[in-house]
Amino acid sequence: MSKNTVTYWNVLKQKDSNKWQPIDGTEGMLEELTLAFDKETGDYTRLTRFKAGADTKAFGSKSHDYPEEIYIISGRLYDEAFDLWLEAGHFASRPPGEVHGPFICEEECVVLEISYPSQSKS
Repeated sequence: MSKNTVTYWNVLKQKDSNKWQPIDGTEGMLEELTLAFDKETGDYTRLTRFKAGADTKAFGSKSHDYPEEIYIISGRLYDEAFDLWLEAGHFASRPPGEVHGPFICEEECVVLEISYPSQSKS
């Protein structure tokens, strides 16, 4: 099996805004939109939207036992683990176990995430 496929659509247009889902425990400050998902492997492509003022300190730093890639599409996001402001155009290919976050967002930020649980190291 492979990731599901979909015909072209603009995920940032207002008419598709109802497809975004709030992320539990974030009081609506973070939303996600899964673009593609492989039911067999768990690999996925997702957008995460951090609204202006979002702060994930309550969740602490994160790491995964699988690789992931992230690309900042728009806005700006502070990654405390790296003491770095990530801006539109920043890209990272994170190895399994790399610590990232918590994040602070002063202006809305949209992040593309491509994750590979099928390549888990555990």
